[in-house]
Amino acid sequence: MLKTFFAPLPKKHKMTLAVVTMAVAIVLLLPSKDVAASRHTQATELTVGTLYPLELDLSQFPETVPEFEFDDRNWQTVTVRSGDNLAKLFNRSGLSPQDVYAVSRAGQDAAKLTKMMPGDELSVLIDESGQFSALKYRFSKLETLFVEANEQGELTSRIETKNVETRLDYASGVISSNFWNAGIAAGLTDNQIMSLAGLFSWDIDFALEIRQGDSFSVMFEKRFVDGEFAGYGDIIAAEFVNQGESFNAIRYEDGQYYTADGRSLRKSFLRAPVNFRYISSNFNPKRFHPVQKRVKPHRGVDYAADRGTPVMAAGDGKVIRAAYDRFNGHHVFIQHGERYTTKYLHFTKRAVKTGDIVKQGEVIGYVGATGMAAGVHLHYEFLVDGVHRNPRTVELPKADPIAASEKQKFSQLAEQYLAGLQNVKRILLAMN
Repeated sequence: MLKTFFAPLPKKHKMTLAVVTMAVAIVLLLPSKDVAASRHTQATELTVGTLYPLELDLSQFPETVPEFEFDDRNWQTVTVRSGDNLAKLFNRSGLSPQDVYAVSRAGQDAAKLTKMMPGDELSVLIDESGQFSALKYRFSKLETLFVEANEQGELTSRIETKNVETRLDYASGVISSNFWNAGIAAGLTDNQIMSLAGLFSWDIDFALEIRQGDSFSVMFEKRFVDGEFAGYGDIIAAEFVNQGESFNAIRYEDGQYYTADGRSLRKSFLRAPVNFRYISSNFNPKRFHPVQKRVKPHRGVDYAADRGTPVMAAGDGKVIRAAYDRFNGHHVFIQHGERYTTKYLHFTKRAVKTGDIVKQGEVIGYVGATGMAAGVHLHYEFLVDGVHRNPRTVELPKADPIAASEKQKFSQLAEQYLAGLQNVKRILLAMN
């Protein structure tokens, strides 16, 4: 019995109990009499039948004997493979289809489990009886899904988001061959290079107008979770010098970019809503239709592009038509305020539906050749007050400037950011 009791105890507790047991045994076995020696008596010889003080530093031992807890739960972690779903993962963990059903109905956050990717890890908590207890799935560096029982015993799902620390970083470069190589040399990622070009694309043609000696500086966010790098955030401020002319961009609290004096950096409409290879047919009121074999006005521009190329909304607006017919194929019409309408024809498939509110740059469909189309392309039309205008030459309205009520606050922010960019340029120039 003693062996059974002592076996699971830690070594430290075994030694403590052994000392205490010996002390108690001595007290019980020896005759009782007054103790003659004090705490400070130094005994060089022990005499049989004499009581001696046993000095113990009780501070080393807990006042009460601790309870020993046994972990009756077991986390099992499985890695998602190609073709896996929740049922397959649970099966590998020894769980039943009933468990799969219960977890899948544990609230809307549990829908994240339908989007698991190969390489992700899923952890399930199984109790000592082999029953499902909880689940956790970290689907990003910041967010983890938990599925567990509430006080009523019902499975619920929730998402925990880690706190993100944002720091500012800088990059600067001078173009010697092309902008892309200069961006890579400055330490920018592919996405940052594309974003930087996108900021200034209304003012600079990056395909034709970039020259050797042009320069750029950019301030951007870096995100950290638990002290570890977790990815890049937004570009906060940027300057681009093209052929001696300086352009700048400042991101404000509304998520929009403005010049240092508060003008919107973007226009209300994209000049071209698709990344095209070439223009296969221009705006032409007297064009001969290649399919119908008759003179029929071409009231838009045809952009030749690969099948499936994403097509973007040219501006903010409301989808007033998203449908299919034998002439236009899959098509989308967008109303932009009271005066402007844009039309997009011959999609291979649509990405929006009638009534949707879309933002400039949002994907609304994909290039195809449906309807009466001679080849794979996007047919794009631009209407002002109901009249077709040439999308390539029509004067595009500018977006609204910074609100008057925010102008002073924005100006102070812009001055601070531009000063930071100039300091970085001076430091890098001194280093070179």
